[in-house]
Order: sequence, then structure tokens, then C-alpha cells
Amino acid sequence: MNSKLVLTAAYLVVLAVVLAIYQDPSRINFHAPPPIPGSRDDLHTAQIVNVTAAVGPESLAVDPRGRGPYAGVADGRILRWEGDGLGWSEFAVTSSHREECVRVFAPEMEHICGRPLGLKFHKKTGNLYIADAYFGLRVVGPNGGLAAPLLTHVHGQPLLFTNDIDIDEDKDLIYFTDSSTTFQRRQFFSSAMSGDKTGRLLKYNISSKEVTVLLKDLAFANGVALSKDRSFVLVAETTNSRILKLWLHGPNVGNVDVFAKLPGYPDNIRRNQNGEFWVALHSKKGAISNLIVSKSWTGNILLKLPLSVKQLHYIMGGKAHATAIKLSEDGNVLDVLEDCEGKRLRFISEVEENKGKLWIGSVLMPFIGIYNLH
Repeated sequence: MNSKLVLTAAYLVVLAVVLAIYQDPSRINFHAPPPIPGSRDDLHTAQIVNVTAAVGPESLAVDPRGRGPYAGVADGRILRWEGDGLGWSEFAVTSSHREECVRVFAPEMEHICGRPLGLKFHKKTGNLYIADAYFGLRVVGPNGGLAAPLLTHVHGQPLLFTNDIDIDEDKDLIYFTDSSTTFQRRQFFSSAMSGDKTGRLLKYNISSKEVTVLLKDLAFANGVALSKDRSFVLVAETTNSRILKLWLHGPNVGNVDVFAKLPGYPDNIRRNQNGEFWVALHSKKGAISNLIVSKSWTGNILLKLPLSVKQLHYIMGGKAHATAIKLSEDGNVLDVLEDCEGKRLRFISEVEENKGKLWIGSVLMPFIGIYNLH
């Protein structure tokens, strides 16, 4: 068949789907993400904790004294949960330009107000290290306040989309991701749908201030997590729906393996005390999103259409839902938890296991979830 006819046919299919979404999304049954074998549709039992006057608690962290969790939100603040009856308090900010940062969700202001994403405490110092999407790596002391800059440029080029972070506390090394060297965070759909593969995994030495690019040409580099013995580091490659493993020590040092292939788009990765990993899926993937990410021209066509963020979300992930996957140290699936209908949790970004509970963040929602494991 003539290649132009194939492209035209595919374009018409995508256009038909978009038109159907405008009219009635429920009519597109084939767009629904497929079920995951062995999953437990149980996350709807999670307790919801509203984030007062804020949205998008992307990443969660508990400090060395057990306080928190702390959460970075969309208006550039980092909040701390003080407990039932006390609620949230403001702990830190990543930008000193706060005069116009009065709306809880204003993507056009993120480059001024900041957008803290990955959070990680250094247990020995009590310092909180922050991956701010626009301002690079920042750090704030145990008492909070204005975070100080650590790293804003790499090899003379500004960090455009700093995303997640993990710390080797023994060696004072920070492993972090830069999701794209072309797009900023507020353009994340453009990065995911255009075929952009400029993401990177990097390492920053806190003492020497040296930065090293460990991996490049990644399709939306996202979550980061070190193994318990620090022999390897994981990085989520969101658009490719997989997690890569980079060996840091041992006979395989420098090698990169596919650690896990996933049924959706991974966001942050967090290790528990047993050395296992919880992965938050922003959404599962279906036939339409597979077409978009495998054929970049399809995504570029959609990006030119007058579609809202909500409509783009639906095209890529179907009805809002939540999926969390626990992986072994070898990348085997140990557990899958879902809220398939999005009754309580949606668009989750991180799953942090602490004292028999899962603390669950979301880059879009105005709340976090708490799920009892036992």
C-alpha cells in the first residue's frame, strides 16, 4: 500500500478518536487501558488527606526525625504534614520571587515560582535536597526557608526539566534526572508525545561540586532510585514504559539493563526498607497511547489540535485511575495495587512506604493518599 495512504488512514483514525472524545469519551471502549493480571483493585480504600490551598504533591519525604511527610506543590512551596488536627505548614520555597505566586495552579508562573518535584532528605545532615523542575538542584536546612542553589547548569547549559532525585549518603552523591534538554515541565505533553529523547541521568558530587552525565538520549527520564547496596541505580524512562538499571559497581559496572517493562507510564521510584521498589504509574497505556508514542508524527499532529490538558490526558491514559507496582531487587513484579475507577486516587506520581503504610502523591490532585498495607 502507498505510504501516503497509510499515513492518511492513520491520521483519520486519530482524528476520529479525538472527535469522539469531544462528543462522548465513554463511546471509545477500545481506548480503555487493559487490566493488569493479578492486580488488586484496592487503592480506593486509601485515606485521603487534602492539601490545603494547594495542588500537586508530586513527591513525599520523611525527615530523619520521622516528621512529615513533606510535599512539594504546584505553586513552588514545600509543605510539611503536622498530623491530624494540625494539618499542613509551609516549610520551604525554591524561589524568592513569591509576590505573584498566589494561585494554587498556574503553569505559566512555574518558571518564576518554581516547581519542586523530587524530594530527598540526607539522613546524616537533615538537609532536604530538592529537584526543582526550573531551578535545578536546591538544598534547604532542617529548619526550612529559602532553598539555596546547588546546580543550575550542566556543561554550560541550563537544566530545563530537573525531575527526581536519590542520594548515596555514604559518598555524598546525588543521582538525578533531567527529563528533557528541549522542553520544560509545563511542556511535558510535548516531550512525551513528540518523540523527544533528550532526557538524562546525572550524578552530582556534593563535596567536589562535580557533575557527570551517566546516561543520555532517554525518552522522558523520570524517577530515580538506588539499590539498597548501592550497586546499581534505576531510572524510569516514562515514554518507553520501562525502567533501566545502570550498574555502578561490580563486574557489570557501566552496563545498562532493562530492569522492568511496565503496563503504563512510570513516574517516581522509591525503595523500601527491604530493598524492593514501588513504582507509581501516572496512567496505564492502551492502543491509542501506544500508537502515539511509537509514531511521533501522530503525537505531533495531536499537539497541533486545540485540545485541553484534560483531553490530552484522556487520549494518553483513558479514564483517570491509579496504579502502583512493587518490584523485587531483580525487577520481578511482587504486587500491583490499583484504583481502577479512580474512586479515590488518580494520576499518582509517587508511592513512599513507611511504617506499614503507603503514602501516595499526585502531580495533579489536591490531596495525598494513605494506604494501609496490613
